[in-house]
Amino acid sequence: MFTSARRGALTALGAAAALALTLTACSSGGAGAAGTTPTPVATAGADISGTVTFWHAYSADSPEVKTLETVLIPKFEQAHPKVKVDAVAVPYDQLHQKLVTAVAGDTLPDLVRSDIMWVPELANLGVLVPLDQQLPDFSTFAGQVYPGALATNAYKGHYYGLPLDTNTRVLLYNKDALAKAGITQPPATFDELKADAPKLTAAGVYAFADNSTSGWNVLPWIWSAGGAVTDDKVTKATGYLNSAKSVAGVQLLVDLYQQKAIPDIILGGTGGTATSDGLATGAYGTILDGPWMYPIFQSQYPDFKLQAAPMPSGPGGSVSVVGGESVVMTQSSKNKDAAAEFMRFLLSQDSQYEMAKVGQMSVLSALGDKLVGINAYYAPFVKQLANAQPRTPTPAWPKIDDILKAQIQKALQGEPVQQALDEAAAQIDPLLAQYAG
Repeated sequence: MFTSARRGALTALGAAAALALTLTACSSGGAGAAGTTPTPVATAGADISGTVTFWHAYSADSPEVKTLETVLIPKFEQAHPKVKVDAVAVPYDQLHQKLVTAVAGDTLPDLVRSDIMWVPELANLGVLVPLDQQLPDFSTFAGQVYPGALATNAYKGHYYGLPLDTNTRVLLYNKDALAKAGITQPPATFDELKADAPKLTAAGVYAFADNSTSGWNVLPWIWSAGGAVTDDKVTKATGYLNSAKSVAGVQLLVDLYQQKAIPDIILGGTGGTATSDGLATGAYGTILDGPWMYPIFQSQYPDFKLQAAPMPSGPGGSVSVVGGESVVMTQSSKNKDAAAEFMRFLLSQDSQYEMAKVGQMSVLSALGDKLVGINAYYAPFVKQLANAQPRTPTPAWPKIDDILKAQIQKALQGEPVQQALDEAAAQIDPLLAQYAG
């Protein structure tokens, strides 16, 4: 997910941009830097040696970091005895600041497990290797991962990372709460959700609940309505975010809210019943959320049987949002050949499967069936990931997200949806123009 802490850290990265760009102008530069020709790293299987420094934010006492340190790295080092992997665990919020400091001081590691929302920001600073230019077998890996996860690494025509783990949101529902209104199946379409809403309201149940109007929350409704935030080249929002289709997606939420079928927590304020508590106790019929909710419900509400279904379909289909992390290589890496080999190893089926066993959903579409074998509840998420989409990959995203949140709140509170999205698009266009070209 993309929290306020993450947005603040991205702002910090942006504040370091002027200094970082001055520094990187004197270094190797990014794709298309004047006077530079990208140098490909070694192909898979090359004789490599040296140390690879890998920064990540797996919790120090988590099963993920244990698997990384006791299973994956020893296996890689056994296959490559001349290489040592120095994995550095950094708490998530501290990793943001550590990256800011490292960008300014030109002391970045070889590889970073980066939140997908940081990749365009770091690419804009010129500190990442354009993998599609410098990794000879990039296209091989690009063809193996979910398209939406891959797209989070795109910036100005190049790819600056490869997805490492992923997730998405699906419709989670309380079967007993729906049954109070005589409903036997969760809503599969926008129309079914609209038809179910008054029945559930009459039974004292909110049809749907969410806790924000950020892109993470509302984009599935806009995309499933057939709308978009920007054009494909990420140059303008006008004509896209305020199109009839995008307006229809937001209008659905507004209509449900005004009918009292969505609780006030969608406005993002304090108080109210959390989505997890409301679903488990039957106050809410449905929510959108990720696979991490299964162990949470099992721990907090062991008697509640959580059910899942696809994001309700609109004219644009059933489309949800991509979350997760990517692995990126820095321009300052002094051992790109070994770093590339470790990157390949992390994207291998064996490595991806090991991490999936401890809760990290694989980005490899071919492992979908095996993921379901690990946890049956992965099934709807694997299906949803097939066409899930990224939040707009641009360094301007944190500000765009704030605009979306504010303008859709206005719509929920009575401003006409068309007007709210017209205003949003007009505010977003200048932000996109800053990074055009």
